[in-house]
Amino acid sequence: MKKFWKIFLTLLVLVTALGLIFNEPIKVYLVQQVSQTRLKKLTKDQVRQNNLRTASFDFAKVKPITVQQAAKAAVKNNAAAIGKIAIPSVNLKLPIVKGVDDTALATGGGTLKPDEKMGQGNYALAGHYMTDKGALFSPISRVQIGDLIYITNLKNVYTYKVDLKQVISPRATWTMNNQPGSKLITLITCADGGANRWLVQGHLVTSRIANRATLAVFG
Repeated sequence: MKKFWKIFLTLLVLVTALGLIFNEPIKVYLVQQVSQTRLKKLTKDQVRQNNLRTASFDFAKVKPITVQQAAKAAVKNNAAAIGKIAIPSVNLKLPIVKGVDDTALATGGGTLKPDEKMGQGNYALAGHYMTDKGALFSPISRVQIGDLIYITNLKNVYTYKVDLKQVISPRATWTMNNQPGSKLITLITCADGGANRWLVQGHLVTSRIANRATLAVFG
C-alpha cells in the first residue's frame, strides 16, 4: 500500500508539473488562434452589426487571462470585433473589439469608452500583456516614438504617429480623455507585472479610404 501511494503521489506531482510547464504555451496558442481568425475573417457587415451590440467598459472587472478564458473565447468566438489595428514596427496585428470584458480582451484590443469613433477625439484601447512578445498587446512595450499605428473600420484606414510612451499608474484614467483640438489614439497594457500600465499615445496623421492597398498593412 505504501508503494502504491508513493507511485500515486509521484505521478500527481509529475502531472501537476507538466500542467504548469505547458499552461502558458497552450494559453498563448489559443489566444493567437482566436485573434488571427477574427482578424482575417472580419467583414464590413460584421463591423456594422457588432457596433450595435452592448458591451462592458468596466476595466476594473477584467481578470488576468487564463487557459480556461482563452478556451472559452476560442469555442464561442463571439467577441464583438469592430475593426483592426496594426503596428508594423513591432509586428502587432489584432482585431479591435467593442468593450473590455474578459472575452473581448482574450481576442484583441478593447475600446475603453462607449461610442468611440476612429479618427475622432481620443480613441482609447486596452489589451492584455502576455509573456509571449507576439500575443495580444505584449508588443506595445517595444513601441518607439515615431512608430506608426494603423486602425480601420473597413471603411477608412487611420494612421497615427506615436509621440508619447511612458509607464503610468492604473489610476491615471485621464489619459483616455478627449483633448480639445486633438485627434489621438491611446493604447494601454500592463507593465511591471500588472502593478503599472504602459501608455502609448499618438496623433492622427492621415485618413484614407479602405481598399486593397491601404488594408494590406493588416494582412
